[in-house]
Amino acid sequence: MNLFRSGHTNAWARLFSPAPIALACALALTACGKDDTTSSPAGGQGGGAPQVPVGVVTATPGEVGLITELPGRVEASRVAEVRARSAGILQKRLFTEGSDVKAGQPLFRIDAAPYEASAQNARASLARAEANLVQTTAQLERFRPLVEANAISKQDFVNAESAQKQAQAEVAAAKATVRSADINLGYANVTAPIAGRIGQALVTEGALVGQGEATPLAVIQQINPVYVNFTQSATDAFKLRKAMAEGKLKSAGQQAAEVHVILDDGSEYGTPGKLLFSDLAVDASTGQVTLRAEIPNPKGLLLPGLYVRIRMEQAQATNAITVPQQAVTRTEQGDTVRVVSADGKVSVRPVKVSMASGNRWVIQQGLEAGEQVMVDGFQKLQMLPPGTPVKAVPWTPADAAAKPVEAPAAAAQGTDAK
Repeated sequence: MNLFRSGHTNAWARLFSPAPIALACALALTACGKDDTTSSPAGGQGGGAPQVPVGVVTATPGEVGLITELPGRVEASRVAEVRARSAGILQKRLFTEGSDVKAGQPLFRIDAAPYEASAQNARASLARAEANLVQTTAQLERFRPLVEANAISKQDFVNAESAQKQAQAEVAAAKATVRSADINLGYANVTAPIAGRIGQALVTEGALVGQGEATPLAVIQQINPVYVNFTQSATDAFKLRKAMAEGKLKSAGQQAAEVHVILDDGSEYGTPGKLLFSDLAVDASTGQVTLRAEIPNPKGLLLPGLYVRIRMEQAQATNAITVPQQAVTRTEQGDTVRVVSADGKVSVRPVKVSMASGNRWVIQQGLEAGEQVMVDGFQKLQMLPPGTPVKAVPWTPADAAAKPVEAPAAAAQGTDAK
């Protein structure tokens, strides 16, 4: 009886010893840990996939200036071809090629000896005609009292009066000949017809010029100010005028005539110009309307023939929503944008684009104020399953985002140096 009791007691002692109890607790904790891990979502956010950050802009109505950017070409405001109007041998060039010249400044000298001789001959003929006029006038004055006294016939008086008038005509003709000879003599000294910048000489000393035709000698171009000729689609111009007539758009006011020049490197020319006119006809071959702007060019940076772009504000839209152009997908089926809802879902929204304002599209229909339009992150979503939730992050243009980064980097370098 004691043995049985003793064995029974040992069995219960082994069953409730510390080692088995510790092992059972460890197994229970492990099972609990597996259950917790299975129930928690990836990333630690209650039951869903991690949100993908995408750049968005908020649709905000406002007054938008419709900026139009068009290609153009610089043209000199005045161009004068210097030509030889007197025939002869070119003796000397009196200017520096590529320099600025003033109106009336001597440019070339042509052999003037033949024209000087012609001028002297014309003056001699004038003197002879004036002497004849004096003689006929004196004779007419002598005959006047005699004809009144019937001392001479009336026919003699008429002849004397006619001779005097012929002498007056000969004097007038001789003066015209002298004037013509002086003009030809003056043409021997070729002067600048306008002020501007002169190019290279088209002929050299010793060349025979003006023989049979007015030989080109040089070209002068006035480049302050300059003109910029540019074209706009007649369809776009018509839509713009129609929208203003219907009250959808309003005129840009005084700024409508102000234009800005964009150079090849993308920089803006410092001095704005003004719009001069718009052509009244449409080019039948291109469907374009020609416009012209006048641009101040005091330093001569804009040269004739240079291709530039013209940027100007043609009208203003009120309560208009604009989005960056990269946010709009344009296809043959229509234009669409991606709208991010408050719960992170992305939906494709068809929109109607009216026109461009710089690098932004003006949305006429399809968006409401306050909606978030996706601008950046399209490639991320293409690599993920459909319906992946997103996180809306305010979008900043690349050029604007690069500026504030430089200061912290410089500060960090300065800290490391210390």
